[in-house]
Amino acid sequence: MSEYDSSDSAAKAEAGSSPKARSVPWLYVAPLIVFVALAAIFWIGLGRDPRILPSALLDKPVPQFDLPPLLDANPGLATDNLKGGVTLVNVFASWCLPCRAEHPLLERLAREEGLTIHGINYKDKTGAATAWLAELGNPYDRIGVDSDGRAAIEWGVYGVPETFIVDAQGVIRYKHVGPLMEADIAEKILPVVEAINE
Repeated sequence: MSEYDSSDSAAKAEAGSSPKARSVPWLYVAPLIVFVALAAIFWIGLGRDPRILPSALLDKPVPQFDLPPLLDANPGLATDNLKGGVTLVNVFASWCLPCRAEHPLLERLAREEGLTIHGINYKDKTGAATAWLAELGNPYDRIGVDSDGRAAIEWGVYGVPETFIVDAQGVIRYKHVGPLMEADIAEKILPVVEAINE
């Protein structure tokens, strides 16, 4: 074999091995990139409150709806009833245990803070809902019956209870998913209401 042949063979061997040599580091780097990306996703997720679900209706007018009344003493609830003052709209049901837990706080908000609270009774039986309110008290100025759940869908409700704050122009300014707790009232509900009223 000539000197030319041996150098040519060495060049071919080097050229043939270089792609493999270059691709080997990626085998080690790719898992690291995937790990860093997943860690970033989890880190961002840990900083979020799981009760805060996105709502496409925030800062938008309340949806069009018109619900019949649950009680003779309280009128039903419709879109036009949510203008003229700041109101809370609470979606509840008698079969909902978290609704029972938050109910005393709604009563206190209506009594002590003077907030206007309207209710949407979600997929409930009339007799059960009226008995529930007779037992626990009625903090609602108006209660609309959403027997088939269509109004709740329009409001973007994920489940009961949910509470919305609506400003005087009928715009949804805040959404709370799940039962209201003392801390929610102090840290979220009242500050939002105060900010709207300023």
